[in-house]
Amino acid sequence: TKGQIVAEAGSSRLPTICLCFHLTSGCTMRLSAFLLFLSIADLVFAEVGHDEHQTKARQLAKLKPPFRPIPAFVMLELDTIDPAKNRLGDRVRLTEQLTELKRAGVDGVMADVWWGVVERDGPGKYDWTGYQELIELVASMGLKLQAVMSFHQCGGNVGDHCYIPLPQWVLDVGLKNPDIFYTDMSMNRNREYLSLGVDTEPLFQGRSPLDVYEDFMTSFRMTFQSYIPAIIVEAQIGLGPAGEMRYPAYPLAFWNFPGVGQFQCYDKFMRRELIRHAGSVGHPEYGLIWPPHHDDVGNYNYSVDHTRFFSEEGLWTTEQGQFFLEWYAGMLIKHADSVLERAQEAFQGSNIILAAKVAGIHWQSKTKSHGPELTAGYFNTEGRNGYLPIAE
Repeated sequence: TKGQIVAEAGSSRLPTICLCFHLTSGCTMRLSAFLLFLSIADLVFAEVGHDEHQTKARQLAKLKPPFRPIPAFVMLELDTIDPAKNRLGDRVRLTEQLTELKRAGVDGVMADVWWGVVERDGPGKYDWTGYQELIELVASMGLKLQAVMSFHQCGGNVGDHCYIPLPQWVLDVGLKNPDIFYTDMSMNRNREYLSLGVDTEPLFQGRSPLDVYEDFMTSFRMTFQSYIPAIIVEAQIGLGPAGEMRYPAYPLAFWNFPGVGQFQCYDKFMRRELIRHAGSVGHPEYGLIWPPHHDDVGNYNYSVDHTRFFSEEGLWTTEQGQFFLEWYAGMLIKHADSVLERAQEAFQGSNIILAAKVAGIHWQSKTKSHGPELTAGYFNTEGRNGYLPIAE
């Protein structure tokens, strides 16, 4: 079962840990596996180090407030809302799934709220019909909901079994101006998510992407305010492809595991920002010779050892290489800050929990450069903690 673990500070000395399980089309088997997981987890916590466990149990009993149980949320299928009809795809089957989850002691479910479904009819034309049905059903079952503000395309990533593109009116802008999409060094355009280089560009009928995202989230809050925060307890804000805070450095159309991926900053808007940044630090020439060339980084499926940039003592260790990587990672953090600030505005006063998702780039992680993390936007190398700035 694919999962994500999010730790947050609790009121006591112990953290609260949320386990999120993704429910796929094989519902019965997955639910059985989930129930088995709960049983095994109980045995593990109870049996590993029996004496120590008893000591910890006594300590927990003395804590005030008492130690809180771990909340468990299960990810619903990507096409729970039929993307063609904007209605529940199979209400009977979903009801059976939710019944089993409730019986298993699950706290709630997580569901993608697709931009490409809700606002597909035109700018500012929101149709929440399918999600109204979903939220009413979840509430009737006594469950909670974590809603994912999914500003990305469904399709093209591991586990995507359906296709939900960005709204057509957004794609139409891209036909005339393809630089609104992330672009690799071969000028391949990635239409999963808008390039962060256009965050403030009013290219969408006078609105910027940041405006569009905020308006979408504001409409969601206003439509479902009677369910927030009692039923809809969390909004996870999409920040990139697959909803993750990263660049689309490893699209399945070009990439195979465990390739290093490619930098995604060759659209004209990102190039412009790089030139501006180079000038601001007193090295305008850097903006003309960076980002790196193909001869230095190879293609999506190279190993780090086979490139001049990512190899052990490669260009990433030089002053210019560090300049580029700091800018590339910094732009991603700036983008996340900007979108999350708009989310705070949209959900202000609602008491909903806001969350974001960071990708787990685990391959080639024993190399010094951590190349796949670098192309994804995480400046995390040997001796450098690239995730601390994100956490801060």
